[in-house]
Amino acid sequence: MIEIGDLKLATYLSEKKYTGNPFFRNGLPSLVAFPPGCKTSNCIVRYTGQLSVDAVTDWFATNVLSLPRISYYSIESLGQTFLGKGSRHKVKVIFVSKTGQRATPFVRHVAKTYWSYASFAFTVWREEESVFWSNTFGVEEAPATVILRDPGVKPVVYHGLMNNSRLIDIMEQNKHQVLPQLRSITSMELGCDPKGYSRAGNDTTVWYCAVVVGRQSAELHKMRETMRSIQEILSNEGDVDQLDNQTATSAAVALKEKRLTFAWVDGEVQKRFCMFYVNVEDSHDTCGPRRDITDVPRLFLVRYKRNDTEVNRKNEETSMNMFASMASRDVDPTSQLVALYKGSNEIPQIIQWISDTVRDGDSRDLPFHRTSTPELVPEDTDPIWSKGREQIISSSRGIKQRIGTVPQRINDLTGDPRLGPMLLLGALMSFGFIYLRRNQSIKPKESDDASDPKPEGAEGAQRSKLRRRRPKSQTNQNVPPSMTDMEPPNAFQMPFTDSDSE
Repeated sequence: MIEIGDLKLATYLSEKKYTGNPFFRNGLPSLVAFPPGCKTSNCIVRYTGQLSVDAVTDWFATNVLSLPRISYYSIESLGQTFLGKGSRHKVKVIFVSKTGQRATPFVRHVAKTYWSYASFAFTVWREEESVFWSNTFGVEEAPATVILRDPGVKPVVYHGLMNNSRLIDIMEQNKHQVLPQLRSITSMELGCDPKGYSRAGNDTTVWYCAVVVGRQSAELHKMRETMRSIQEILSNEGDVDQLDNQTATSAAVALKEKRLTFAWVDGEVQKRFCMFYVNVEDSHDTCGPRRDITDVPRLFLVRYKRNDTEVNRKNEETSMNMFASMASRDVDPTSQLVALYKGSNEIPQIIQWISDTVRDGDSRDLPFHRTSTPELVPEDTDPIWSKGREQIISSSRGIKQRIGTVPQRINDLTGDPRLGPMLLLGALMSFGFIYLRRNQSIKPKESDDASDPKPEGAEGAQRSKLRRRRPKSQTNQNVPPSMTDMEPPNAFQMPFTDSDSE
């Protein structure tokens, strides 16, 4: 018996034959698994394939644990399909295998857990392709794990075998891009959601988010590269008291204290969100579908301020007005002030603008302005493997699996020694039910005949005949009369002359 989490994988390898045992099929040992909450033999999942390591591992990970399969790619399909047509907002994880075996269950479990952040692929290492792997991704030998993040950023390579804990640590460190993307699942974690809190903690009152927004284009990639450089410069300054450029002190301190976050937004997908913050006349060059060849990425800085005392006071003021209280329910609890950058794309000027804006936001008493922010649109739909087996039937078996177990159930029942007594009991219960029904139908009939004496004479016989006569289902009331329906009282039969007698 092997336990994996709350699941149990049981194998019975005895040579004895046990008739009626659910773990034995036709008297032979078999491999079964117990889903969570399974206490009887009716919910077990039995393996019916060949007893090989690869087949059993795939059966257990797919049918029992409901984990997704990770596809293998060649060098050509890896670039054209996986990297070229995959989700651009996700981190790419490539496992370089030396043997070409299937992904282990813990690797597939990690792929399911981080599906919203990363895309996963397998490929086989070949000696004749070693130059390509070394020059393109920096892979010197297999096995290896390659992490591809932002476009133009050097890949991160981990050589050697992976275990569960090491792979989870790597994914936690690399699940975001170098310049994180602001999405519906990352806004709270990055501290760029007016309904949430700062990355510095729930006690932080004021914090900031510097966001680059634009459509997928070369201009946006260049602006993202600029913001990555700014983020690296501010994070590697070291001691802020010894900075050569004092204008960057406020931004560096805020970034070190986790009160400043850098991110980017896809303006084409998040049109309403983009239009809300980029409130300018030519915002269509940045937000929404592309209308012409112009793509203008923009940078804005949001100052968040959370003051629970101020929020409670405003709620008390609007509680007397029903309509005002209903409207205030949709308002974000955090105040937002937006500053749009209108300068050049030079790194020193952007750093100075961010630092000046942060210093003003920390020192000046700015108004507490609350509003309702458009929600971020989810960029991913639920994968096919997350539904069906988990939601349509159960957490362990799908329709195909249940149909395939019907012949097994029949074979198990025919060899079960409890089948004979169960059938005999069912026959006795059926016979008793029929006997009771017959007695109940005969007794009322006899009692009715005894209580109702037969009528005497011709009149009694006539009444009895009329009482036993059933009403006709159809009447002739609506049928029009004809010449043959009735005979007039003065009618007589006219004699006919016989012409042959004369």
